[in-house]
Amino acid sequence: MKFVSLIKTCIRAIIRNPMRTSLTILGIIIGIAAVIAMMEIGRGSTEQIKSQIASMGANTLNIFPGSITRGGIRTGAGGRATLTPGDCEAIARECRTVVRATPVVRSGGQVVYGNANWNAGSIEGGTVDYLKIRDLYDTELGNPYSEADVLAARRVCLLGQTIVKELFGMENPIGKDIRVKNVTFKVIGVLKKKGANMMGRDQDDIVIMPWTTIRSRLQGLGSEGTTISSSTTTAENVRLLTFPTSSVNYYATTEKEPYSGVPHPRRFKTINNIMVEIANPEQSQACIAEISSVLRARHRLSEEDDDDFRIWDSAEISRVMSSTSEVMTSLLLVVAMISLVVGGVGIMNIMMVSVTERTREIGLRMAVGARPRDIMWQFLLEAVLLCLFGGAIGIIVGRSASMIVSSVLHWPTATAPEAMVLAVAVSVAIGCIFGWYPAWKASKMDPIDALRHE
Repeated sequence: MKFVSLIKTCIRAIIRNPMRTSLTILGIIIGIAAVIAMMEIGRGSTEQIKSQIASMGANTLNIFPGSITRGGIRTGAGGRATLTPGDCEAIARECRTVVRATPVVRSGGQVVYGNANWNAGSIEGGTVDYLKIRDLYDTELGNPYSEADVLAARRVCLLGQTIVKELFGMENPIGKDIRVKNVTFKVIGVLKKKGANMMGRDQDDIVIMPWTTIRSRLQGLGSEGTTISSSTTTAENVRLLTFPTSSVNYYATTEKEPYSGVPHPRRFKTINNIMVEIANPEQSQACIAEISSVLRARHRLSEEDDDDFRIWDSAEISRVMSSTSEVMTSLLLVVAMISLVVGGVGIMNIMMVSVTERTREIGLRMAVGARPRDIMWQFLLEAVLLCLFGGAIGIIVGRSASMIVSSVLHWPTATAPEAMVLAVAVSVAIGCIFGWYPAWKASKMDPIDALRHE
């Protein structure tokens, strides 16, 4: 038999009994649809996790001050003030795997506009690179602050959507003045909406300023607390901000803490942490080693001394969360594959029944010259075509189910073309595996016994 004739014969046999054909491929349809839907939902969840990590700072390392031990009592992270803007500059200059780095400072307080006020979830400051690292540079309204604003410590700020809603309502905040700790700041931009992060924290409840502004205006220093001005400001002046003397001796000079042989830096010359963006998250460990080497050298730590800083790798969190999502998706796929196996067993069962019902037909074909391999190819091809039909319908059903889940339940989904290719391959494989035995049994029939079959 020619291949085209064989295909026509198989199609006629399949459509001869449409009800039995529909029930036969039902298991394949359910299995393939489950595979498609699970892969798209799983991929969507993984991409959402990655985007949430990116909203907090994509491919970033956060460097925090370390702990300190006094009288056998060890403080937690941040127990000593060890990070300075100079450390940030050294990291950006000397670490090859670092794309950009920024100092980060934080404050708190009530934000006031007119007769409205709101306790901001976070008031943070950094350089322009801070906005770029945290994907905040493209604003919803207005413009981000500039390097000139940072150098001059200008009283400008960017507001998150929650702050805008609570203070301004429907009013446009651009150009308006707000007050924080009785210091006036001009709103020059509104950040794009980000929503809650993985920890449930509102990322829109935030005020962002140049870090120099927070240092000189909000941290108990007042406007006269800095010796720099907009006309004479340089990067070196900003790095070496001079603060007024205080009667409070925040950190006494010592030969042991935090560095050997040098005075402990005063709190006002340190920063809360350093945020670093790396080129490739897979190279995060190499970047951590570079940063550690630079900071240990700057802080004059000997080989016996512990690090006086801690490095937190957000890329590691992304990898862990993505890995967890992939494990759950794999488990769901295993369940879906079980349903495919059940559908394959159903096809084998129906094909065995079909061989029994068509025994006289098989005998007649052999009697007029059909070879055993022709009979085998006929029944095997019928099984494969059944699985392909079921796979095609399953792809449509699975894709539709994914779209319904996305629109009704608002779960994240993402198209998975490779899942469709896999579905076709699995359909062919199931047809070959579970259709082989019925086809082999049909090819081994004796023509005389088959013609005598009632």
